[in-house]
Amino acid sequence: MKVEFAPLNIPLARRLQTAAVLQWLLSFLLLAQVCLGIIVFLIIRNYWFLYLPYLTWLYFDWQTPEQGGRRSEWVRSWTIWRYFKDYFPIHLIKTWDLDPSHNYIFGFHPHGVLVVGAFGNFCTNYSNFKELFPGFTSYLHVLPYWFRCPFFREYLMSSGPVSVSKKSVSHVLSKEGGGNISVIVLGGAEESLDAHPGKFTLFIRQRKGFVKIALTHGAYLVPVFSFGENELFKQVSNPEGSWLRNVQEKLQKIMGFALPLFHARGIFQYNFGLMPYRKPIHTVVGRPIPVHQTLHPTSEQIEELHQTYMEELRKLFEEHKGKYGIPENEALIFR
Repeated sequence: MKVEFAPLNIPLARRLQTAAVLQWLLSFLLLAQVCLGIIVFLIIRNYWFLYLPYLTWLYFDWQTPEQGGRRSEWVRSWTIWRYFKDYFPIHLIKTWDLDPSHNYIFGFHPHGVLVVGAFGNFCTNYSNFKELFPGFTSYLHVLPYWFRCPFFREYLMSSGPVSVSKKSVSHVLSKEGGGNISVIVLGGAEESLDAHPGKFTLFIRQRKGFVKIALTHGAYLVPVFSFGENELFKQVSNPEGSWLRNVQEKLQKIMGFALPLFHARGIFQYNFGLMPYRKPIHTVVGRPIPVHQTLHPTSEQIEELHQTYMEELRKLFEEHKGKYGIPENEALIFR
């Protein structure tokens, strides 16, 4: 295999973009484990004057990720996130005006390997979210697992994510006055195992909890499709029924999150590594689906709204796929 190296005269901006993405990648792949190792080390070495105050505070702060989190506008405004966004680059596109007197659920698709578009658009101050949706606050809901890691949870919450638990989503959607958006990656960890370039498989047919909670709170539903999300990494072939897929699915059931075996480019060469490819991401926000508040929705009402949501999601994909280089014959596959 011929290795293609990056040229030596790379502009400074591109170097900074690469550094920003590398920092983000390492923070999610290694930082949680490092933070856990630190707390274990402090306990083993009996540095009680360091770990006891933190663990005491952690006990009282444990519910914060389910109560709106603790975002820091300073962290969200770090210059590194501007370079992160420009690396791909990441774009947010609005197709419809939203009424700030309502609360909304953004159904984000597809999951991709690491949900890059969702983080770049809704967890930093360098997307044009505030200009496109003035008066709104977005909350990206992620797996509760990430908030169980000491120290790392503080870093994660500072950029805006909150737990994806029912209690957390209800907290956001219960805020009076409207203007709150719960961003939920509906395909979840299971969908990441199908995040292959050129594939558009969405795990949505059995995901109906978001519909029920939307009805309960009267939150409008908005389909969001992030074109380019599946093009950032390649995965080791893992078709349904293969030994690798079976192992990945079993591990997912045990741990609560998936382990896709992905690769892309390196830092100094383009043939192999964990750095994502420089592929543009266009996150398109679709038309809102009005939802009438129903405190005790029936299974028929949930099914009807779920079907409407899938139809709107399919329309959104079909209307915009040609703009982003997707062949006319490609279609969404709902599983």
